[in-house]
Amino acid sequence: MKEAARSTASDVGANDVTWNLDDLVPPPADRGIEEILAEAERRVDVFAANYRGRIASLSVVEMRDLLSEYEEVLESVGRAESYASLSWSTRSNDPARGALLQKVSERQSLLAQKAVFLDIEWANAPEESARRLIDDPLLSRWRHWLVIARRYKPHLLSEPEEKILSEKSVTGRQAWTRYFDETMAATLFDWDTGRVPAEVVLRQLYSPERETRKRAAAVLTRGLRGIQRSTTFAFNTLLAEKASEDRLRNYPTWISARNMDNQVDDATVNALVGAVTSRYDIVARYYTLKRRLLGLDELFDYDRYAALPVVERRFTWSEARDRVLAAYEGFHPKMAEIAGLFFEKGWIDAAVRPGKRGGAFSSSTVPSVHPYILLSFQGTAQDVMTLAHELGHGVHQYLARGKGVLQQNTPLTTAETASIFGETLVFHDLLSREQDSKFMLSMLVREIESSFATVFRQVAMNRFEEAAHTARRTQGELTTETLSGIWLDTQRLMFGGSVTLTEDYGIWWSYITHFIHAPGYVYAYAFGDLLVRALYKEYSSGSPSLAEGPSLAEGPPLAEGPTLAEGPDFPERYMAMLAAGGSDWPAAIVGKLGVDLNDPGFWAQGCALLEEMVGQAETLADRLSV
Repeated sequence: MKEAARSTASDVGANDVTWNLDDLVPPPADRGIEEILAEAERRVDVFAANYRGRIASLSVVEMRDLLSEYEEVLESVGRAESYASLSWSTRSNDPARGALLQKVSERQSLLAQKAVFLDIEWANAPEESARRLIDDPLLSRWRHWLVIARRYKPHLLSEPEEKILSEKSVTGRQAWTRYFDETMAATLFDWDTGRVPAEVVLRQLYSPERETRKRAAAVLTRGLRGIQRSTTFAFNTLLAEKASEDRLRNYPTWISARNMDNQVDDATVNALVGAVTSRYDIVARYYTLKRRLLGLDELFDYDRYAALPVVERRFTWSEARDRVLAAYEGFHPKMAEIAGLFFEKGWIDAAVRPGKRGGAFSSSTVPSVHPYILLSFQGTAQDVMTLAHELGHGVHQYLARGKGVLQQNTPLTTAETASIFGETLVFHDLLSREQDSKFMLSMLVREIESSFATVFRQVAMNRFEEAAHTARRTQGELTTETLSGIWLDTQRLMFGGSVTLTEDYGIWWSYITHFIHAPGYVYAYAFGDLLVRALYKEYSSGSPSLAEGPSLAEGPPLAEGPTLAEGPDFPERYMAMLAAGGSDWPAAIVGKLGVDLNDPGFWAQGCALLEEMVGQAETLADRLSV
């Protein structure tokens, strides 16, 4: 069984690409983590004794010392938490790793309870006292955090109540999230090579052979139905848990807490969602073309990602590394230098193995260490793009470490900017090297589908979440059939009749981890993609070699996007934006590149750029008579 899963990656040289977590906690890790936690508990006790009840009256120097001490404690605990989480994510079927993760989660919860007074007292400090501290230059390093923390005043409970919520989250939300992940990771699917993880089966949906795609869809559906009681109950429980916490914290809607964390208001998010859903016609137009390119009378859900009938490029791990680094180097040498560290120093886990968490991610860990990247590399062009995506995150997180643990991470609204920009750089680099017109069309199709998955599909998933959270709050516990019905309804609206969705497809909501890990997250992908379209258009228009690009087709140029700040220093300003991390409002950070996120027409212009890509594909298909 293990050999079957392992062989997928062995031919492309990723089988031995595993990360080294010693930078987080040197071996022996168990003892190191215990020492970290014990010391953190001692320091938090002293911290609480020194500062509880005094936050509003602290001098500027005292507040500086408090924040410095607080960051040091968060750093040390963050090392332990990151180690336990990352170790578990590669072997979630290992009981010892699961036990270590649970131990750290429980101890971390206790530490958070002891320090929760800081959030509550600061949020409730008199405006005059707070403003005195916020505006003092000595505290400028933490200014944005100080401002943001006070916004939560209407949603914070008393200290005893906050402690109870923190305590119960370990056996509540965190426990159900872990249970869902372990259930998915432990589920193996029957395929030609034996019983394999879901990632291997999902990859078959990109096959140019329709029978392979159809069989893969059936295998995935059968496996998901086998665990639907567990996934449905876990999802229901987490929906109810969120409804309860939103009610206790006085959030008006299911998405309001997420929007506040993302530092955007509900109106901005509604404008984004409205702009995207109003252009679902672009999706239908594209999949009508895809049906024609595949020579099919009817396009089914398992046909959406089918590769065009050309010879597929395969990439070894070293080839993928070289392609990504070359594209990054062409944009800015520092970007390639930082990305290179991930390969040189063992900060990536790319092997395919049973028990490994599905999907891909880059974990920022703590500023004193560095990020780590997880993916399952199988040698496809899509895997190269996934590597580019996660390295974009990694470079962003690495650069932002200088802002400290309280401000290194950006809100989700801008967290996807660097990752999607990294993908875009690599896509255009690969395309510029290509001479075969048919393969160029295939690449363009893949880029369109990737963008559609990031913009239209993620917003359609937001509509699923909206309906699921609302239904759970008004109707009570939801059946698998109800959730599957909601999924099909919201997906059909996106495709507009261009794709036939089978009843089997209804259960596919159940493997999407974002619904479990971060309710409301998914619209951030659309936010990031449309933002990147504007940024890349500005970059390419200022670079003659990029502006010329490969001759995909003659026809209308891409639609005029938002007007951005011009100049040859764009890469420098872009890198400075990444280094800013979460130290300012998202609109202010990207505003330095000339983007106005508050412009109602911004999102519509981004959708127009996607529409022009579809037009390019149509024109090239006509030229090739396909």
